[in-house]
Amino acid sequence: MKRILIRGGRIVDPSRGVDETGDLYIEDGRIRASGKRLADEVVDAKGLVVAPGLIDMHVHLREPGNEDEETIESGSRAAVAGGFTSVAAMPNTHPPVDNVASAEYVLLQSERAGGAHIFPIGAVTKGRQGKELAEIGQLSRGGAVAFSDDGDPIGDADVMRRGLQYVNMFGKAVISHCEDKSLSGSGVVNEGVIAMKLGLSGIPASAEEVMVSRDLILAKATGARLHVAHVSTAGSVDLIRSAKAQGVRVTAEATPHHFCLTHDCVLDFDANFKMNPPLRSREDVEAVKKGIADGTLDAVASDHAPHSFEEKDVEFPAAPFGVIGMESLLPIAVTELLEPGVVSLPRLIAALTIAPAGVLNLRKGTLADGADADVTLIDLKKEWVIDAAAFRSKSRNCPFHGRKVRGKAVAVIVGGKIFRND
Repeated sequence: MKRILIRGGRIVDPSRGVDETGDLYIEDGRIRASGKRLADEVVDAKGLVVAPGLIDMHVHLREPGNEDEETIESGSRAAVAGGFTSVAAMPNTHPPVDNVASAEYVLLQSERAGGAHIFPIGAVTKGRQGKELAEIGQLSRGGAVAFSDDGDPIGDADVMRRGLQYVNMFGKAVISHCEDKSLSGSGVVNEGVIAMKLGLSGIPASAEEVMVSRDLILAKATGARLHVAHVSTAGSVDLIRSAKAQGVRVTAEATPHHFCLTHDCVLDFDANFKMNPPLRSREDVEAVKKGIADGTLDAVASDHAPHSFEEKDVEFPAAPFGVIGMESLLPIAVTELLEPGVVSLPRLIAALTIAPAGVLNLRKGTLADGADADVTLIDLKKEWVIDAAAFRSKSRNCPFHGRKVRGKAVAVIVGGKIFRND
């Protein structure tokens, strides 16, 4: 396999506390700390950040069932274009990933795609119906890196409790979509003045916070690992922060749209700003940012949810929830978190590497000697305008289309194979 020398970059590896200018050597698909440095290819990384391969731990790839919106192959290409070497795919496909064959299918299609690593997340319950536990053990042996019914909450508290216990037996985490359906009902936007002004039904912050509170109580009672997906409210951030202080085994994530955009964005009834949880208030956005900065929210993830133009090009209440984000996550994070000084560069890289790797039990997110040669090269000074029409994803429902940003992944290396994003 090709020997690669990445020369003169700013190496940022939070897993080892490294932030220094230097060289990185790759041989036989592995990071090598020592050797003769005889390279088949030299990559000039002067002025670039050399980071462990970025990990997006929350994506929806629609295969099988809705391949017109996204496939594992197109999602793999989109991941590489966004700077990601690994992504974890949620199980809400048709049929869902609730048995060993479906998990193995994701891994097989990932291998065939030949881009970013795609890891399956298994369903907690059969058919994602929230009633009967799925084949947790077989899914785990088949490659599932975590378990979730994402897209739908597990409404039955006893099913969630037993799911936490069973998943914990296999050393995995349950990723919870925290939503109380009796409170969110038919809501389509954040409950508040904007919803009233537009005449749209609202989703209160309490719909998320009630379920976050319940799941934290269950995680504490069972001693199991809980990961809270797409945190969107100030109350949720406070609940998670308090639970961590009490020793509850909880981690959490934030998305770019929830730390960047507010419910004011829906004033034009543009369905590309419709997602669940919905865009919240400015106070919620600032709380989510603070949660990322202080580590309450461990990871940053895209919640990449592709939909066709025809699905989104309808009246706002009828449009499906969800926006794409793998190709816009990094520049939005650089522009909205790093540039204003909300987080340091090592903290941002940690939220995109070692933190998600830890949640998913992946041997990724590090540039340590012997680690897989998954590397992302980032130009923090690169200024560009996000153009959803140029995305590698099959879908275009991006809420950041047309936004001027800084920061771009100019190349990624996956297992020693170089992909350039020129």
